[in-house]
Amino acid sequence: MSLHAWVVAGGESPEPALLEELAPPQLIVAADSGADVALGLGLKVDVVVGDFDSVTPAGAAAAPEQRRFPTDKDATDLALALAEARDRGAESLSVVGGSGGRLDHLLANVAVLAGDELASVRVDALMGSARLWVVRRRATIRGSVGGLVTLLAHGGPAAGVRTTGLRWALAGETLAAGSSRGVSNVFAAPEATVTLESGVILAIRP
Repeated sequence: MSLHAWVVAGGESPEPALLEELAPPQLIVAADSGADVALGLGLKVDVVVGDFDSVTPAGAAAAPEQRRFPTDKDATDLALALAEARDRGAESLSVVGGSGGRLDHLLANVAVLAGDELASVRVDALMGSARLWVVRRRATIRGSVGGLVTLLAHGGPAAGVRTTGLRWALAGETLAAGSSRGVSNVFAAPEATVTLESGVILAIRP
């Protein structure tokens, strides 16, 4: 059985009921104050990773393992926590939290999810009330019929994009980075698929 991890980030905590959408974890890693978010959600964290500049003592103490890094470092706490999950054998992971607060943190969090260091890992996220999937070759995305979903190319063009289950289908087309073409598509079925030949797509259900 492949290892699925949850990486809990700081910031706005999602509604507990939304966690039911995520695959159940065999490993939970908290990124610094994500340990406090996990406590609030009733989750048992396996390891807390970060510089411990924002986590409370109770949050830090709730995990059996702690990995501390200097405050002056080249990676965010979330990036370090994602690397920890990957290095512990996670083949897929779900990020919980990470929205709210500073815009630069939010943009960096999303960029890290779609970065090359996680190219071998299937990644999705629950950020506040938003759901996100990183699509590298193929992903199944879920939502309510009539609900919105946006497809954005990340880091360059996404070529050979095909969709099923969406009102406005793509059939082997290219989405350019910086284009708004994929904004506000609509679920025509509760489950949709997105495939592409090259590039990376962020599929976002707002």
